[in-house]
Amino acid sequence: MDNPLTVQELAALMKKAAGVTVDVKELEDRLDSGFAEFGLDSLGLLGIVGELENGHGAVLPPDAERCRNPREFLDLVNNNIVAGA
Repeated sequence: MDNPLTVQELAALMKKAAGVTVDVKELEDRLDSGFAEFGLDSLGLLGIVGELENGHGAVLPPDAERCRNPREFLDLVNNNIVAGA
């Protein structure tokens, strides 16, 4: 992964991997809100982690699916996959 994961890409992954549709602007405005507020549970987040790992050939830390909000998840992904690319 050459570029950081964006909010837009996270919203697309939420739809693809977990079936959760979220407005990109709302996600941007509420990065510190819990994933549950968007209708995403830990199993859905695990699906997103799997999509990222499979799609980019990288491994996220084992606790990636425990991120509490989009900002925390984006920071973790961008500090692990991008840095390791």
